[in-house]
Amino acid sequence: MIEIEHLTKRYKNVAAVNDLNLKVKRAEVFGFIGPNGAGKTTTIRILAGLLRPTSGKATIDGYDVIKDTMEVKKVVGYMPDLFGVYDQMRVWEYLDFFGAAYRIGKERRREAIDRVLDITGSRDMRDYYIGTLSRGMKQKIGLAKTLIHDPQVLILDEPASGLDPRARIELRDTIKNLKSQGKTIMISSHILAELGDFCDTIGIIEKSKLLATGTLSDIMRQLRQHIIIEIQILDGMKQAEEILRMQKTVQSFTSSGDLIRVEFDGRIEESSDLLKSLVTSGVRVQWYSESPIDLEDVFMLVTSRSEGE
Repeated sequence: MIEIEHLTKRYKNVAAVNDLNLKVKRAEVFGFIGPNGAGKTTTIRILAGLLRPTSGKATIDGYDVIKDTMEVKKVVGYMPDLFGVYDQMRVWEYLDFFGAAYRIGKERRREAIDRVLDITGSRDMRDYYIGTLSRGMKQKIGLAKTLIHDPQVLILDEPASGLDPRARIELRDTIKNLKSQGKTIMISSHILAELGDFCDTIGIIEKSKLLATGTLSDIMRQLRQHIIIEIQILDGMKQAEEILRMQKTVQSFTSSGDLIRVEFDGRIEESSDLLKSLVTSGVRVQWYSESPIDLEDVFMLVTSRSEGE
């Protein structure tokens, strides 16, 4: 649905985006991750047709973002980090205004307003003045405005910035709902915790370059040749450590209190043999589990490897 080839944007001698290549599949949630100033917003503004690249090409649903700008705008809903609101308008008037800008007929606009208010859980705000809304409420209405023309692709730039925990949870649920409707969603953020739960794939960008892309597990497999197993010992810590030292599949391990963290070098099926060795030797194991992949760990591994290279 989104395809970027050798995309570059330069400001004099500074590259905001440098030779970016990226694909996002239809009905996929793609997390675009990187620190402030990495090139996320520049890429997004090019995709939204608001900025011309220095070189390269980008298409959305087959439309070139430069040559077919008007067609792209029909397909894409773009929600910037900071968006303009009209404080003296009521919510429904604000949505009606943008519906008219998309040339949606008057009767259809009424239906569209009801639809987007329902999707964003904002129906009770219909008659509120925009100027009276909190930050979280304005984010909901901004998303509703982005959905007014029923776009197939949503590009959301830092949508959770400044939101409290409850508002972030509500936003996450809304994004999951939109994905279930078949929307393709590209969401940028430097707040990693909010993306790990619902993104199908991620791209990590830093200093204008895309460092890695794929699923969390795919990227982690490329970076880490072993898995991490955590074992909580109820009784028999010293014995457990001795057994681990004799295992060829154990690269190293660390102990802290009753917890052992093992770098396991074998196949995942062989990890059951490790557990069997502990239990049959009389070690009382409280729990035994592969350490889950964490988005923050992936980000730090990718960026630290880039710095090393």
